[in-house]
Order: sequence, then structure tokens, then C-alpha cells
Amino acid sequence: MATQVLPDTDTRPDATDSTGDDSPKMFHYVKKSKIAESAVLGNMVVALCGETFPVTRSPKPGSPVCPDCKKIYESLPPGGGS
Repeated sequence: MATQVLPDTDTRPDATDSTGDDSPKMFHYVKKSKIAESAVLGNMVVALCGETFPVTRSPKPGSPVCPDCKKIYESLPPGGGS
């Protein structure tokens, strides 16, 4: 059995708050290095806005993004570094 390495993912929004129909109300930006770890192990991640939650869903195009996370993300220098 060969071991596969997952490709590095970009910083992206991730779900936290949910509505009654199990769809998230808003997605938050988190460090890319923490997304897979949280999804697999259930560890908590900290969004750019300070919200803490486990990764449970991936965003779809057009999904609502936390305005605080978006503002912080857009103010970061290009390249990110992590």
C-alpha cells in the first residue's frame, strides 16, 4: 500500500455557524496548514477574526464569508508566508 501526500491547500473560508437546515450561515478564513488536521483529527482552528471551531465543511463558490475575516485577509501582504 502506497502512502499518498495531499497537495497543499490555500487559505480558504471554512464553515462554522449553521442554519436549521444544516447549511452554514458563514465561512471563515483559517490557516491552510490547519484545515486538513482539523478535518481529520477534529482539532479546533482559529479564524482570522478570532472565532474558534472544528473544520466540518468546505465552502462552495458564492458561499457567504465572515466580513471580519475577509477584511483581515484582504489587508494581509501577498504570499502569506504560512
